[in-house]
Amino acid sequence: MPPLLQLDRVTIRFGGLTAVSEVSATVDERELVGLIGPNGAGKTTLFNMVTGVYQPTAGSIAFDGLPTEGLRPFDLTARGIARTFQNIRLFPSLTVFDNVRVAFHLHLRHDATHSLTRGRKFQTEETELRERTRDLLGIFGLERVQDEPAKSLPYGDQRRLEIVRALATRPKLLLLDEPAAGMNPAEKVELMKLIQFIQEKFKLAILLVEHDMKVVMGICQRIHVLEYGRKIAEGTPAEIRADPAVIAAYLGQEHG
Repeated sequence: MPPLLQLDRVTIRFGGLTAVSEVSATVDERELVGLIGPNGAGKTTLFNMVTGVYQPTAGSIAFDGLPTEGLRPFDLTARGIARTFQNIRLFPSLTVFDNVRVAFHLHLRHDATHSLTRGRKFQTEETELRERTRDLLGIFGLERVQDEPAKSLPYGDQRRLEIVRALATRPKLLLLDEPAAGMNPAEKVELMKLIQFIQEKFKLAILLVEHDMKVVMGICQRIHVLEYGRKIAEGTPAEIRADPAVIAAYLGQEHG
């Protein structure tokens, strides 16, 4: 069976700058994979290519057995790729409930005519959507604040809400971009449990960019390492922790 996500010698240049150079990597179905490296290594740029924000200058990306060339972010979301961001991107003035409900609209079956006439099909589907939104919020303990504006939530709950909204698009692959940023140690422990729960509950693959090595080493099954836009290592957490090139470039002797 081919990998769910396959990057083959992916390169992107911005003018004279090569931000990512000939990176090959895979993520299998239901696999939790880490992507680490120093600041400026190209991690978020790689995310942006996988999600259609950027198109590679060279190389290719395939998702679920099909090429992604030319597809835009919303096309790839519909095909099953969802992501979060380094800086939380919610609809701050909308309620928690509506932040999640809007993501469910990606897979609605009724068209504009049904929306305008608000007929039986529209009403039935909207009722189902509200129920699914409540159910998803309940799984993550956010139903208690569903009527609150997103901006009023504590930081950790805003992170959780962003992940829940991404899950509402029904992804096969979830990309998490530094989800532990700004969290205290206790929140990071809860985040690790949350990510593992999501992988098992929703039976999806996760690609995780994260600087906190306790998080990465604690939950990832496999790790890719970038430096200056090139991949310098790939392996299990134990293999990466002992790799001299990774220790020199990123981890430091205390992790090695």
